[in-house]
Amino acid sequence: MTTDLERFLACMEYRTSDRRPNHELCAWPQTKERWMREAPHIIKDYTWNWFHREPLMKLDRRDYIPVNFFFIPPFEVEVFERTEDYEILRHPDGSITKALTRGTVGGGRMSMDQHLEHPLKTPEDWPDLKRRLVAAAPERYPADLDARLAAWKERDFPLILGENCAANGFYWRAREFMGTENLSLAFYMYPDMMHEIMEYFADFIIETSRPVLEKVGGVEYFTLNEDLSMKTGPLLGPDLYREFIFPHLKRMVEFFKSHGTRYFGLDTDGDPTVLIPLFMEAGVDILWPIERASEVSPLDWRKEFGRDLLLMGGIDKREVAKGPDAIRPHLLELAPLIEEGGFIPHLDHAAPPDISFDNWRYYMDAKMDLLEGNFAKLG
Repeated sequence: MTTDLERFLACMEYRTSDRRPNHELCAWPQTKERWMREAPHIIKDYTWNWFHREPLMKLDRRDYIPVNFFFIPPFEVEVFERTEDYEILRHPDGSITKALTRGTVGGGRMSMDQHLEHPLKTPEDWPDLKRRLVAAAPERYPADLDARLAAWKERDFPLILGENCAANGFYWRAREFMGTENLSLAFYMYPDMMHEIMEYFADFIIETSRPVLEKVGGVEYFTLNEDLSMKTGPLLGPDLYREFIFPHLKRMVEFFKSHGTRYFGLDTDGDPTVLIPLFMEAGVDILWPIERASEVSPLDWRKEFGRDLLLMGGIDKREVAKGPDAIRPHLLELAPLIEEGGFIPHLDHAAPPDISFDNWRYYMDAKMDLLEGNFAKLG
């Protein structure tokens, strides 16, 4: 019987196996609420931890080494104003936002917050943030890490360092510090500070990961969550990326691979196409989630960048919401990548609440036909 680890490695190495891996990301809290109304007898047994596995959805198992790459100590959460419609509050990352509260379910909002203020305004503010990012502090690791590591050495499933969005990337973290507009200006107004931030952050990720990788002896992959693109392209150009981020990403990748990490992944929404050559030059192997609303496609990326770029995602959540007549042809177009390998299809982000449970169940069944190579059932 093929294990989840064997299946994953076969896909990544362009080999055949019983089928391709079955992965998904997560669902909006509003989606969970909808599905509880539509299929309570089934949903009651969901674990909702899809990154790890979901037996009722036949998702393959993955496991994650929990490492805290966030601020220690975090900023104190403070609510400055609250009405029936919105609240203004400071978050643990130090940002102050105005957030829509109507429609909120389980802490999940129906829209993104409006950012009002950020903790890093000038170079004088950087030392306070830096003191919250002390690498390899004992609090960054679970107390039972050694016991978990012993069990992971006998694993038959992929092991990943860090939960999703644990290790946010260079641009992502700097945007949390400053906000998009101020960050865009800071590359020009405070270049010395920006160079220091990027160097410091790479050191922080490396040194915080080092003791774990030395103990476990390697993982299947590490993902740097780096949302730096919008629908029409990245939020910084190739010249800025090469100057400020590229050298530190490159040495980060070199560190991880020299410490037993098979693949280095990068997660960015939007359309990062013009930066992909730089990602690959730095050593990035995997790119996801291939957000289709940004007019990008796993088929196009495979044609342009070849088999050196492994792909995950690429299923348009908008098509899944339309139902069976849209789902089947949408999945079938991905058949060439399933046959070739180096591609794990899943939704291009969290499942939104316009997807009914019936359409989701149909999608998951049809996707299994795709993963198994039963393409005729989709045609």
